[in-house]
Amino acid sequence: MRVPTSVVLEDLLHDASKDSVTLNWIVDRLRARSFGIVMLLIALVGLLPGASPFVGILLAIPAIQMILGRPAPVLPRIITARSISTARLARLVKRVAPVLKRMERVVRPRWRTPFVATKRVVGLVILLLGATLLAPIPFSHIIPALVIMLLAFAFLEEDGVLLCLALSAALISLSVTVATVWGTIEASLLL
Repeated sequence: MRVPTSVVLEDLLHDASKDSVTLNWIVDRLRARSFGIVMLLIALVGLLPGASPFVGILLAIPAIQMILGRPAPVLPRIITARSISTARLARLVKRVAPVLKRMERVVRPRWRTPFVATKRVVGLVILLLGATLLAPIPFSHIIPALVIMLLAFAFLEEDGVLLCLALSAALISLSVTVATVWGTIEASLLL
């Protein structure tokens, strides 16, 4: 039986030490769901103004590992060794869990797909969306970051219906980016 992501996060909080935890500890505890959580967190940071180029590069690490079929993400030691206070983690979980619970009323495992194949496709799409975050165009990071969040949540909850919607949104986002780049190239050639 599938345990909802909100419950997994609350259980994670119960297992945490009193003082602090590392990102490596969190990834180890989340196991198969660690890719989705990592992508979701990185995409949230990607919504911040000015952070999108860094996020685009950072997203490439877990996305490539998803394409390669790794069981969990392996992030650089400088990132995974950083400690996070348990109080801060608790505040984050207490903010996110109610939102996830509301979303989990609608989002649930449907249209199950082969997990390994789905992971590779989602990894490829996130890699492409992460590349679009590198564009230095104001506000161009918002749509790809939101689509990455949608993909991550659909992947976390194994909801095939939401995954199809998220992949459609990703296709639209990538098409808009390609059209913008193509138009810019054409305009520069005319000058």
